[in-house]
This record gives sequence, structure tokens and C-alpha cells, in this order.
Amino acid sequence: MNTMLAAVLHDFNDLRVEEVPRPQAVDFGQVVVRVKSCGICATDYKAIKGIRRNVKFPCIVGHEPSGVVAEVGPGVEHFRIGDEVIVMPSGFCGFCYNCRMGHTHYCEHSYTTGGDGPEDVRPGAFAEYMLVEQQALFHKPPTISFDAAALTEPLSGAWKGVIQYSELKLGEDVVIIGVGSIGLLCLMVAHAAGAARLVAVDISDYALENALRLGATHVVNPAKEEAKARIYEIIPEGPDLVVEAAGSIEAVELMVDLRRRGTRWNVFGITTHEKFELDGGLTHFLEGRMDASFGTTPLAMSQAIRLMETGLVDTEQVISHRFPLTEIHEAIEVLGTSTRNKVIINP
Repeated sequence: MNTMLAAVLHDFNDLRVEEVPRPQAVDFGQVVVRVKSCGICATDYKAIKGIRRNVKFPCIVGHEPSGVVAEVGPGVEHFRIGDEVIVMPSGFCGFCYNCRMGHTHYCEHSYTTGGDGPEDVRPGAFAEYMLVEQQALFHKPPTISFDAAALTEPLSGAWKGVIQYSELKLGEDVVIIGVGSIGLLCLMVAHAAGAARLVAVDISDYALENALRLGATHVVNPAKEEAKARIYEIIPEGPDLVVEAAGSIEAVELMVDLRRRGTRWNVFGITTHEKFELDGGLTHFLEGRMDASFGTTPLAMSQAIRLMETGLVDTEQVISHRFPLTEIHEAIEVLGTSTRNKVIINP
């Protein structure tokens, strides 16, 4: 077949499921993947709803896919038709200064398949097929379902932020602010890494119930209690690490307020350009360390796959809804509700 079904975004709030040309692996290193599962990220939702405006139309979004190799182009040596694979959405050249320094997500010639960030945005995974470069593919272990594998990219971001950048150590006390799907993945990584007291903070009781189910030792709802006071009752010495995974300026402000001497804090969730204040002298004498984390890398993807394959993190536990591609409009509406976690599209 020369055509496929895809959800094409023609304008903000104008998403159409329609027949489009099926991609072909013509150039060196290209691979066509038959998409089996794709998670809906908050950035996808924001693009469709017009909350983020850096979108060029028409486009196919969706950047958390797993699938099966359907076609390989010239020069593809590591993958064959029929291989079950996981797709990393972040493409890189491998030759620029940043790539050679190991920071492939800083690549000066970066692109994304269906994602956000670079100027070069290629068709994504809310479609039956997608075209990728072979360096973006990872073999899916047979013990991991396609749906679970679709969460590799967000899990890799959680590992990168919590473990690689903020360097969580065994026995440390951790606060996760915001426990939607990405916050839950951060929480599950922290739990697997041996966090002692693991406090989940959210204004949704539904989210906090999920956090307790997935490893939180305590939960705090700022809508019902004074968050800092309650957290310091749980952790009298104050947290070793605070991860902001909510995406709101209020969450960032709470994170700043929770610091004691030596607290590490990671601005992980917020992507909007909002400002918050820091007391310079206090920040100096607290001698804490601020990190942030965005995107993913081949190392982070590989570590995420290892976490799933060994059973340390079960990403199936974060999935709340599944929809076929033809019902993507219903899926988008569910994403805007308070009683959901990760929503999966199965083309």
C-alpha cells in the first residue's frame, strides 16, 4: 500500500485522521517502522490545543513510539524487517562539538520526529508508519510489551534527571512535586534507586493514590494542607533532593522554598518562560545545587530499557487509557481530565 492512516494537525484544534502517503526508506540509513504504540505527551496535547505555538502546519505529532521494522533502506546493518523496536525521537548528527562531547541532545543539527524543541520537526508517530534514522532505533526486549516500550522516552528522561544529573543516592530523602505520568516515572526511578522517605506532592487525590501504589512513602496535597510544614514533619532535616515535575511556576516556587543546606533541586517539569525569585545570599549559604533536564540521549534510552527489562520499573503501571488511532480525538479529551495518567494510541 502506498498510503497510510495518520492524525494530521492542520491548525490548532484542527486534527484530522486521514489517508496520507506512506513513507519509504529511500536514503542511506533510513528505516520505516510500523507503529504499534505511541504515548501522548503533554507537549503533543499542547500543540494540538494551541497551548504551545511553535508548530508548523501540517504536521504529525507523537514522539513516544514502539513498533516493528517494516522496511529498511540502503546501509542499514543493525535492523531487519520484523524486528521489534523502540524509537528515540531525538535525532543528532554525531559530528558537531556537542555530539562529540556526548551531549547529543544539544546537537547543532538536531531534529525530532513528532516532538518539540528543534527547528527540524519531522512526521511523528500518530500514524500507521513513520520514517526514522537507524541510529534512533533500539531493539525492544521480547519481555516488554509495545505499550510499555512506548514509555521508554519519558522513562529515559526521568532516569536522566533523577539519576544522571541529580545523582540520587541510596537512602536519600526525595520530594517529587507533581505526580502525573512523568512525575510517577521520576518517583518509580527514585524508588528503584533506594530512596528512603519518598514524598509525592500533588493537588489531585487521584494522582496521590497512584503515587502511593507505585512507591511513595508519604503524600501531601497543597490544596488541603500547608505543604512545606507537612513535608518538614515527614523529613525534619529537610529533603536531599526535590524534583519539580508539575510544570507550573507554583511548583517551582514550592521547590525553592523547601531547600535546606545541601538540598539538590531539579527544574524538570516546567517548560514555559515564567520567572521566579531567588535570594542570592540565602542560595549562596544553603550551598545547594540546581539541575534541570530535558530531552533524552542514547545512554538514557539504554538505561530506561534496562530498568524495564530487569523489572525495576514497570511502565505498564502508569498507563491508564488506550485508544485506536481512529479515536484519537477522544484520547485527547481524556488527556485534559484529572483522572488519567499516560494515554496510549495504538495505530
